[in-house]
Amino acid sequence: MLKKTLGRTGLEVTQLGYGSMGLRGPKTWGVRVISEDAADTFLNSVLDAGINFIDTSPDYGISEERIGSYISGRRSEFYLATKCGCVYTQHEDHLEIDHVWDRDVVARNLETSLKRLRTDCIDILQFHGGEAESLQRAGLIETLLEFRDQGMIRFIGSSSSLPKLPAMIDLGVFDTFQIPFSCLAPQHHDLITRAAETGAGIIIRGGVAQGGPDAEIQREALNAVWSKAKLDEILPAGMQRAELILRYTLTHPYCHTAIVGTCNAEHLVENLASAAAGPLPSELYDEISSRIAIVLG
Repeated sequence: MLKKTLGRTGLEVTQLGYGSMGLRGPKTWGVRVISEDAADTFLNSVLDAGINFIDTSPDYGISEERIGSYISGRRSEFYLATKCGCVYTQHEDHLEIDHVWDRDVVARNLETSLKRLRTDCIDILQFHGGEAESLQRAGLIETLLEFRDQGMIRFIGSSSSLPKLPAMIDLGVFDTFQIPFSCLAPQHHDLITRAAETGAGIIIRGGVAQGGPDAEIQREALNAVWSKAKLDEILPAGMQRAELILRYTLTHPYCHTAIVGTCNAEHLVENLASAAAGPLPSELYDEISSRIAIVLG
């Protein structure tokens, strides 16, 4: 599998990574539940396929526990990224996820994640959102650097998007940025380049456009973009829509790894095949970009 250097981290990561939100369970999280046996089998299948980058978060329910339970014994085979700033608030009938920029919250997130993931070091700890000014005012960047110096984490990152992303890039302190991007939602294209030019590694999320038109997770707005751009007219024979979307993402010159989330074994095989097929031909990539730009104005 193609590997790329994740910016100045020097980590050699597979360009197809794995996003673990689908492992979150239980039903109260509003997603399809997979059993413990299925989670065990699937996570090991991810590693067996050669994927060596896994992203998770305290926000993702029991995702961290499942990673710790089922593949911590294979810890040397993958790089692990999680997030911080995550707080659960129990309401009368549901849990709500908040992000709080406080040293105690961040420290508690890291302590809990290390236990759940059954590891003594997180490769990348990312702020799950946040504004540059708020993080600086709370001294949280220094907090993450302290954790790094103590050996609990190796690198610091930011999971961000517009309108907050430009100021986060301008801080010049992050080793990685996790940024949304796909051909159907390309608004961050230039910011990905700008972030990479600081030397940071780039982790793309949403690279199959929240699952793409053929996936289980349907997004009406994104499907409308596909239709308005008439991408079926230029879809190569034998290529599925999800393959075109994923390969478009992987074609971005600064896509170091794209964390595609699924718990479906067939989708994993399809994603692996798409990644193995390599970048899209430049003519097709440019035509897709042109059509989408016209639709999005």
